[in-house]
Amino acid sequence: MSDDFDDEDSSGGPQRFIDQRPAPTRVGLIIPDVRGVASTHSIEMRKAEFEGLAEAIRVDIVFSEIVKVREIKPATFIGGGHVEELKKRVTEGNVELLLVDIALGPVQQRNLETETGAKVLDRTALILEIFGERAATREGVLQVELAHLNYQKSRLVRSWTHLERQRGGFGFLGGPGETQIESDRRLLDERIKLLEDRLEKVKRTRGQQRGNRDAVQIPIVALVGYTNAGKSSLFNTLTGAGVFAEDLLFATLDTTIRKLELPHGRAIMVSDTVGFVADLPTTLVAAFRATLEEVTEADIILHVRDVANPDHAAQALDVLKVLTELGVSAEKTPIIEVWNKVDLLGPDEIYQREALQTVKSAGSVAATVPLSAQTGQGVDALLEIIEKTLAGKSRTYRVRVPHASGGADVGWLYGHAEIIGKDEPDEEGQTYEVRVDPRHADSFSARFAGRIEAS
Repeated sequence: MSDDFDDEDSSGGPQRFIDQRPAPTRVGLIIPDVRGVASTHSIEMRKAEFEGLAEAIRVDIVFSEIVKVREIKPATFIGGGHVEELKKRVTEGNVELLLVDIALGPVQQRNLETETGAKVLDRTALILEIFGERAATREGVLQVELAHLNYQKSRLVRSWTHLERQRGGFGFLGGPGETQIESDRRLLDERIKLLEDRLEKVKRTRGQQRGNRDAVQIPIVALVGYTNAGKSSLFNTLTGAGVFAEDLLFATLDTTIRKLELPHGRAIMVSDTVGFVADLPTTLVAAFRATLEEVTEADIILHVRDVANPDHAAQALDVLKVLTELGVSAEKTPIIEVWNKVDLLGPDEIYQREALQTVKSAGSVAATVPLSAQTGQGVDALLEIIEKTLAGKSRTYRVRVPHASGGADVGWLYGHAEIIGKDEPDEEGQTYEVRVDPRHADSFSARFAGRIEAS
C-alpha cells in the first residue's frame, strides 16, 4: 500500500455517525446534571452550549432536557425511571437519535440504544461529527479520521465494513479462526498506523516551514480561544484573509497563516487555529497536535474571548486548561487577552467595566485589549501592544565583528537579529548594535562569545 495520500486511497474521510439524508435527523438532547460533580459552567450554560453543538450539524431538535443524576448507573448512566421516560419521548416524537452531553461507556451507549429504540451518541461522538463536517483540507480529514478511529477502537460492537471501503478495497477478512472483532481491530490498527505516519509527515513539513520562518526571523502570533469567540473574524480583520467566519461552533478547523505588517514595519505571521470547548475529547487534542504546534511554537498568543457571553470566565478556564496540556503557559509565552465583542455589551458603562474586570481575574496575562472584530474598535491598540510585547522580549547588544571572520558573522546578524545601528569600521573590524529575539539568544551567545556587551 502506498504511503502517499491520494484521492483513490479513501472513501472521503471517516465514517460519519449521523445519516446525511435530505431531511434533518430528529434528535433529543439529554444534559445530565450529576450530583457531586463540580463544573465551572452552570447547568443552564451547558445546556445552551450543547444545543449549539447540535445545531452545528443538520438535525431537528425535538426536545432538550436536563436530567438530574443522583448516582451514575454502570449500565445506562442515568436511572431506570429516566430511561423509561426517554423511551416514551422517543416514541411520541419519532426521535431517531439521542445526544447525551457526557462521555458514555460503550456498554452504556449500547444499553441506552436497546432500551430507548433510538441511536445514541455521547458528547465526544457529537464533536467528532462536527469536526468531520467542518474539515476542509486533506490534513484536517486525516486528523478527524484518526480521532474517530481511536474513539471507536474501544467500541467494537457493530459491523466495520466501511473500513474495507476506506482501505481502497484491501479490507480482507482474516483467515480461518479469526473472529470478527479480531478482524475489525486489525483493520483499525492498520488504518490508524497509516494515518499516524501521514500526520508525522505533516509534522515534519510544518517543522521545515517553521525553520524557514525562523531563518528570516518572522515572529509567530497565534490566535486561540473558545469556539465561536470570534478568532476567525479577528483574523480576517487583521489580515484581510477572508477565512470562513460564521456564528457557528467550530466554524474553523484548519489552521491558516498570513503575514501581517505592524505599525512600524515589522512583519509577523498570524495563525488562526481550531477553537476549544469544554471537555474537548483527548483523542481530538492528540490528533490535532500537529496543527496545534503552531500554538506551542508561537512568540505571542492572543487569547480571544467573547466578553458578551455570560459564561466567558468559565470558557477562559477551559482554554487555559488545553494550553496547559499543550505545554503553553504565560510564564513561557506572553499571552495577550483580546476582549472581543465589546460592541455587544450595550451602553451601560458600569456593566461593561464589571464584565471586563471579571475577564481580567481569570488568569495572568501580559496585556488586555477591549476590541470588536466586527467594528474594528481596538484593533490599532492591539497591533501596538503586539509590537511592544515583541520588542520587550528582545534584548539589545553591542557586538564586535572582526574583518578576519569574513562575511559569515555579519550575514548571521542580518539573518537572525535586527540591526539597530553600527559604528564606523576600523582597521580590525566593526561594532554592531543589534536586537536579538529570545529564540536566537543561545546561538547568538555561542557564536559571539567574548565579543558581546549589553547595550
